[in-house]
Amino acid sequence: MTDDPTALLTRMYTEFNARNVDAVLTVMHADVNWPNGWEGGYVIGHPAVRDYWTRQWAEIDPTVTPEGFDRLSDGRIRVRVHQIVRDRAGKELSDKIVNHTYTFDGGKIRRMTIEA
Repeated sequence: MTDDPTALLTRMYTEFNARNVDAVLTVMHADVNWPNGWEGGYVIGHPAVRDYWTRQWAEIDPTVTPEGFDRLSDGRIRVRVHQIVRDRAGKELSDKIVNHTYTFDGGKIRRMTIEA
């Protein structure tokens, strides 16, 4: 991870919005614990994250833009995110602010949680 985790996270959101799965996975721990915000629960590891996003993007079109970063006392980073979700025809389904909180391990994202 760079000395500035906010730069890593900003780049990750840019690559997610571009649907560049391979670039996003490079900043994730091999056994990443990632929330399945669409269907519920969590997915574990790169193959599961890739499968989840592939299925999600076939049905909906989410865009997530970081608007602020907070370093928490335990080392985690909380990101305030503007999340817009559209259906595949472009109709807006949701427009809200959510918090994504990241835990890092060995310079990679180990876990992310979502708080509405």
